[in-house]
Amino acid sequence: MLSNALIASIILCLCYTVLFTERLNRAVAVLLGAGAMILFGVLTFDNAIAGIDFNTIALLIGMMIIIGITEKSGAFQYAAIVSAKWVKANPRGILAVLGVITAVLSAFLDNVTTVLLIVPVTIEITRKLKLSAYPFLLMEIFSSNIGGTATLIGDPPNIIIGGALNLGFTDFLKELTPLVLVSLAALILAFDIFYGRKLTTTAEAKQEIMAINQNDCITNRGLLIKSLIILVLTISGFIISECYHFTNGTIAIFGAAILLALYTSGTSHQERENKTEAAFSLVDWTTIFFFTGLFSLVYGLETAGVLEYLGNLALDIVDGSIKKATFLVLWSSALLSTAIDNIPFVATMIPMLKSMETSLGGREAMMPVWWALSVGSCFGGNGSLIAASANVIVAGIAVREGRAINFIKFLLWSIPVMLTTILIASGYLYLRHFI
Repeated sequence: MLSNALIASIILCLCYTVLFTERLNRAVAVLLGAGAMILFGVLTFDNAIAGIDFNTIALLIGMMIIIGITEKSGAFQYAAIVSAKWVKANPRGILAVLGVITAVLSAFLDNVTTVLLIVPVTIEITRKLKLSAYPFLLMEIFSSNIGGTATLIGDPPNIIIGGALNLGFTDFLKELTPLVLVSLAALILAFDIFYGRKLTTTAEAKQEIMAINQNDCITNRGLLIKSLIILVLTISGFIISECYHFTNGTIAIFGAAILLALYTSGTSHQERENKTEAAFSLVDWTTIFFFTGLFSLVYGLETAGVLEYLGNLALDIVDGSIKKATFLVLWSSALLSTAIDNIPFVATMIPMLKSMETSLGGREAMMPVWWALSVGSCFGGNGSLIAASANVIVAGIAVREGRAINFIKFLLWSIPVMLTTILIASGYLYLRHFI
């Protein structure tokens, strides 16, 4: 008779294999894995439900609705056009400013939403300037993964870590923003040296960009005002809620509900129902079910004792040293996140690291290790074209536009960028926590 630990390990390995080879949709893969955990007796149905982090699920759904409705106003495209005109349509300036905009938006939206909004505008700008979109798209891929590291809601690994540890919005801002700023500055400098100075265009092409009326991007001014107010209030709510112990999921769902009410108010019953249905369709339900199945799948490993066993092995390696544990987690997270999706990796690591907390001095002493997990998994998303969802999305759009991004050619930039930012992160974590 196979032990629960062995059964859980086999199921996880099979799920990871399917995820890596993309033989099935990722949500289907983890839901099959979670179902197998129940069928083979590793979990009961009640255990599987108990393992789901509904705070994280609520946070994701709420923010998807808020961002989806805000996008309908044209606000993000407006920002991209204004920025291009702000640097007088200078290609070198556009390369830098689009990197900054992508990073900032990724800190407050999810990375996939950010690139879906920015990349089409970028392609249109480069087409008018008669330039290759390649360096601009690379910049936006790397900037999205770096910028998303700065906040609780910027990247899925942070959402999972924040939910598991009950960390607030300001916790991530205070700890990781300085690192993100330095890393982004290094990225922009490197791109300016290798690409920026070589980007040239004609005066006529620049004039074509300057002639674009950014106000045409705004499709609904009233919705723009409502959306931005709710978005600002929701983010403010994340910060204020830390004092009143409301969960981030509660704030996001409440913000989404208010915006839905404002979005549908003043319309007929039928139109209101149609707009509400359309708003709910803005939620990426594949991602939601992926997280739901993943939480149950990983909880099966935890229940079977697999993660506690792995945690004990890790304790032997680091020999009780927080410093060793921090850099082991940072580098292993970055390297593994290059090869596999960082979301299941982080979800698997969290209960394992929790099992190590008592032996390493408790939660407070372990915080450098938790920050290392966040940074390593987010920065590791820059390691390859399949390392993060945003990378895959950009590559897909580029193919449709006839500007394909070659996997191997991408590695010539992605590996150096990933290694450089992890080296910067190593220095940052050392200076911040071990001096």
